[in-house]
Amino acid sequence: MSEWRPPRGLKPFAGIIKVSVATVASGDYQCPAETAMKARGLKPVMHAARGPQESLEDFAFGPFMADLDEEEGVQRGRYPSRRRPMHDGLRAWTANAHAMYQRAFPVGGEAPLLPATIPWVYHRRLRRPDRRGATEYEISAWGRHLLSSDGRIRELRLLAHRSDKHRTDGERSIAALVAAEGGPGPLPDLVRVVQVGLSDGHIRPLFEGDRGAALALFEEHGRERLEEAVDGTEFRPGTACTKCSFITVCPALKPATGLLGINDRPQPRRSWSPTNGRRYVVCPARDHLRRLNLPVEREIENSPAAERGRAVHDFLERRHRDEPERRCAPDIPPDWVNPKYTLSDEDQLLALQLLRYHAAVCPLRHAQPSSVQVERTLAYHDRAADIIVITKPDLLYRDQNSWVWRELKTRNREKRRSADLIDGNPQLALAVLLVGRGDLGGSRTRARIELEVLHPGGADLEIIDPFTPSVREAARAVEQ
Repeated sequence: MSEWRPPRGLKPFAGIIKVSVATVASGDYQCPAETAMKARGLKPVMHAARGPQESLEDFAFGPFMADLDEEEGVQRGRYPSRRRPMHDGLRAWTANAHAMYQRAFPVGGEAPLLPATIPWVYHRRLRRPDRRGATEYEISAWGRHLLSSDGRIRELRLLAHRSDKHRTDGERSIAALVAAEGGPGPLPDLVRVVQVGLSDGHIRPLFEGDRGAALALFEEHGRERLEEAVDGTEFRPGTACTKCSFITVCPALKPATGLLGINDRPQPRRSWSPTNGRRYVVCPARDHLRRLNLPVEREIENSPAAERGRAVHDFLERRHRDEPERRCAPDIPPDWVNPKYTLSDEDQLLALQLLRYHAAVCPLRHAQPSSVQVERTLAYHDRAADIIVITKPDLLYRDQNSWVWRELKTRNREKRRSADLIDGNPQLALAVLLVGRGDLGGSRTRARIELEVLHPGGADLEIIDPFTPSVREAARAVEQ
C-alpha cells in the first residue's frame, strides 16, 4: 500500500486517530479523503469563510437523542446535545420516534437494561508510532448504550429511520467491537447489537455473542475495512462538501463563482441540486425535510409512473456503463427490469417500447467510448453564494473536443413539444449555465445539451444551444 499523504495546507498530525461505525458507512455522503483526514483530526491552516450557523436544527436524530439523554442522565461526550429551534415537520417526526422507541423497548419489560452513564469507546495505545504516525486509536459507536445491572450484558442500539436500513458487515463488526471491548466499566460476558427503526418501531438483530465472537467478527470484517477508510485518498466532491472543513485544500471541488447569480447572501454554506430546486418550487418545507433525510411515504414517492421512469433510466445506465463502445439496439433482454423496481405488466410493456425507441437516438452511435461518463456526479463551489452545486447528468460524452450533456425523460403520452424546454426544468437550466460558462472544459464548437424524450409515439431529440443569449437568460431565471 502506498504511503498516505495529506494535501498541503493542513496542521500537523497529533498522532491520535478517531473512528466510528459511521467511518465505514457507504453512500453519497462519504468522501474517502475527508473521512481519512477527519479520522486524524487534521485541520486546515486557512479555513474557508463560513456564514452563520443554520437557524433550524439540521440533524434529524439530534432532538430525539438529546431528549433521551436528559431522561436517562447520559453524558454524550463528543456528541453533545444541541438545542436549536425545530421545523414543525421535524418536531412531529421526533414525537413519533419517541413513540416508536417506547414501543420497541417498553419500560419495565423483561430483563430491563440500564443506560450506560458514558458511551463506550474502544482505546488502543501504541508504544511507538505506527506507519501512519499514530500512537493512539479510538473507536466509538453512536447510538444508545445499555447494560444489565451487573454489567455482564451490554446492548448497543443503532438508530435508523427504518429498521430495514442496510448495515454492512464492517459496520456490524465495529459496533460489536465497541460494545465488547469499549470502556469505561467492566467488560461484559454477552454483547448484543440491534438496529431500531424510529419510523416503524421494529428491531433488527445485528449481532449477539460473547467477547470472543465479537473480536473474531471484527478481525474478519472490520479491521481491513477501517484501515481502508483511514487510508482513503480519493477526493469525492458531493453532498459531503457542505459541512467539510477541508474545502480550502480540496483539489477536486471545482470553483464556479457566480454560477447561481447570487452574491454574498448571509446564509450558512449549503448544497443545491436540481432535485432540491424542483422540490422547493412545489413546497419549501418538503425540501427542508428531505434535506434532513427524513423518510418518505414510499407509496407516494414510488408512483407507477416514477417507478417506470426509474427502471428505464436504470437499465440504460447499466448498459451504457457496461458497454460504452456499443450503441444500444432494439433487442432488450427479458430480464431487463432491476429486481428493486416493481412494475405492472402494462408498465413493463410500455417501458420496453420506450427502450426500443431509444436505440434510434442512442448517443453511443457517435460518442468516443473513452469519453462516455454515465451518471457522473459533478460538484462545484459557487463561492459568491457559498453554495455547493451538485448535479448528475444522465450521460456526458465528447463530440470531437466538445462536451455533450444528454438528459433523458420518459412520458406515457404522445410527444408534446414545448416552446420553452428550460422553463421549470432546473436540470436543463443548470446544464446550460455550466456548459455555457465552460465549466466542463473542452471546446465550445460542438458543445451542447441534448434532451431525449421517450414516449409511446417514438423518441424526440431536442438540441439546446447554451451559447444563445435568450437560452442563457431563461436558464438564469430558472436557477434564481
